[in-house]
Amino acid sequence: MNKDTFKGEWNQLKGDIKQQWAELTDDDLTHAEGSFDKLVGKIQERYGHTKEKVEEQVREWRVKHDV
Repeated sequence: MNKDTFKGEWNQLKGDIKQQWAELTDDDLTHAEGSFDKLVGKIQERYGHTKEKVEEQVREWRVKHDV
């Protein structure tokens, strides 16, 4: 899936994202607006991981959820 498809299915994915990264707030998800890069930034901000680590986590999550 490309980044545009990720954005197109954003509303359906928000609940699953909050289950995976519980420290994200509704405001964080609103700010991300379906953007892969913004989501990575918010996860990085909340969890303090490197950008590379978060990108890998999100990629793994996407594969697991067929996103």
